[in-house]
Amino acid sequence: MTLLAAAGMPAIARAHVSTTDNKEIIPPYLKPGDMIGITAPAGFILREGIIPAATLMQQWGFKIRAGYTIGRRDFTFGGTDAERMEDLQKMLDDPQVKAIMCARGGYGSVRIVDGLNWDRFKARPKWLIGFSDITVLHAHIQQNFGIASIHSKMCNSFPDVWDTADPLQKDTIESIRKALTGEEMHYTAEAFNSLNRPGTAAGVLVGGNLKTLESLAGSASDMDTDGKILFVEDTGEYLYSIDRMFWNLKRTGKLARLAALIVGGIKVKQDPVDEQFGKSIYDIVLEKVKEHRYPVCFDFPVGHQVDNYALRCGTRHQLTVTAGGATLTSI
Repeated sequence: MTLLAAAGMPAIARAHVSTTDNKEIIPPYLKPGDMIGITAPAGFILREGIIPAATLMQQWGFKIRAGYTIGRRDFTFGGTDAERMEDLQKMLDDPQVKAIMCARGGYGSVRIVDGLNWDRFKARPKWLIGFSDITVLHAHIQQNFGIASIHSKMCNSFPDVWDTADPLQKDTIESIRKALTGEEMHYTAEAFNSLNRPGTAAGVLVGGNLKTLESLAGSASDMDTDGKILFVEDTGEYLYSIDRMFWNLKRTGKLARLAALIVGGIKVKQDPVDEQFGKSIYDIVLEKVKEHRYPVCFDFPVGHQVDNYALRCGTRHQLTVTAGGATLTSI
């Protein structure tokens, strides 16, 4: 397998992109021979850490270009802020790169997002792929440009050996290919949950990591959720912290005019014995949306977990919620 080095950038031309009636901008779906760039805008990753992902995506028929932040490290980051920003900028600008896979999350995207020049990306939209800390980029792109992106697993979640990987892990990785190539996306949350609030809604899908969304409030990347289907997920937070994040969503108006709310995987830290919070995730969410009537789905397969399926943010979906689960379908 050959991982190509970054090349020079030819002159830019405006790409043909599709839009829906509501003017969502959908980058061209990938076809065999198209190039996916891999970069590390947040945490560091060793070069060998991207090999399983690069190998599989080549088997899907795509070319791979590894940015120079792959294998680079500045403490917890994939290189200095300047290096990470420059590497991502080159991939945003390079017309040969049709999609950008973020190698991993961690922390760091917010340190570079305001220094990026998005002019060529707006003129020639392409798919940006990742989750967790990459929520910064999804939110910024959606709010400022209305361009769709893919919330999904990244290179550090691909199995080392594909043939012996867990079927669920393989299915979630395959969902990335489907999202990139324009297949219909249809997911079902089958877990019985009597606390689901039934209903059907349609709207543009937005969201991501709850803590990251909270941190973007009031910034240039702050997300407008009016009329949208909002999904959230998180990991490693105490229940009181999750409660505070949902109060932030409520007090900033992000829960007031939703089409629907999807709660994915939320892994919590165990409360200290003498500081029990006393409310569950379900209590926390339902308290914040009790005056609204839109559908609410719990336990959706997205987040820091094996069943983390690719979602095309910024595109229209229909959500149907029952006590027995939910279905989410691209439309």
